[in-house]
Amino acid sequence: MAASADPDREAALEILPPPAHSAAAPPVARQHWLWLRLLDYAKLMRLDRPIGIWLLLWPTLWALWTATGGHPQRGVLLIFVLGTVLMRSAGCVINDLIDRNIDPHVRRTRERPLAARRVSPHEALALFVVLVASAFVMVLQLNPAAVHLSFIGAALTLSYPLLKRFFPLPQLYLGLSFGWAVPMAYAAELGEVPRVGWVMLLAAIVWAGVYDTFYAIADRPDDLRIGVQSAAITFGDLDLLMIGAMQLMVLVALGLVGRLLELGSPYYGALAIGAVLFAWQQWLARRRDAAGCLAAFHNNNYFGLVVLAGLVIEYASQS
Repeated sequence: MAASADPDREAALEILPPPAHSAAAPPVARQHWLWLRLLDYAKLMRLDRPIGIWLLLWPTLWALWTATGGHPQRGVLLIFVLGTVLMRSAGCVINDLIDRNIDPHVRRTRERPLAARRVSPHEALALFVVLVASAFVMVLQLNPAAVHLSFIGAALTLSYPLLKRFFPLPQLYLGLSFGWAVPMAYAAELGEVPRVGWVMLLAAIVWAGVYDTFYAIADRPDDLRIGVQSAAITFGDLDLLMIGAMQLMVLVALGLVGRLLELGSPYYGALAIGAVLFAWQQWLARRRDAAGCLAAFHNNNYFGLVVLAGLVIEYASQS
């Protein structure tokens, strides 16, 4: 597919570096061209849409706070925050690389750099390798238990884009990929993953099923046309009911986390606010229109923040 009509980009293409036999391009022209290239790489990594970073980061922070009683090691915290940014970016790159011939047929994705042919597959693959290698160098600073779990996380990231070709509930597999930082965080802080860590992983998996199914409803017409699987297609007209069931499962799992850790009213108060947010998301998506479903998807960012705030206040009150 040809590149989209973009005045800035067309202007940049007019001032691309000339062939070797002509005079060198002015420095300002080269800088403008380089800036647009970097902008395309940033868009390929979805740095212009940080909501995915936040949704991945919240369960990671829940795990770090509960594993350490509210006092995560600063070095470990920094590694997980930066690693989240790197691996989410890597996941976006490999997803777009695999879907580069599908995305041009979906309204929401047709302007992505690979779909619009502004970035080549070789460039995307090189960027993916750099991101994963950078994340792995950081993981090597952790203990062996966390390093071993990181290999599973990398495999999940690589395999997710392929599963949506045939797996009817790819949103839950995405949740496993996104939530794998939870057992890694427990392993990094404790050297093992206790039972509460696996319960929190379950909460993270189902929560991803909640917000990504809202997202999938907005894409359902295009996904049906091109044959991509999604929970929104599998659930059909029961989609909001099934999302509600998953929301209840998230609250129950997080409630069990609180019971296992003997947490108090600040934490359970946060879960009560989270339940209100879940109800609001159902209201936003009630018409199943793209705008309402995307608003419900973004609202989950507040759910993750509220749960973390409850944990922070809970442990602060205990000190």
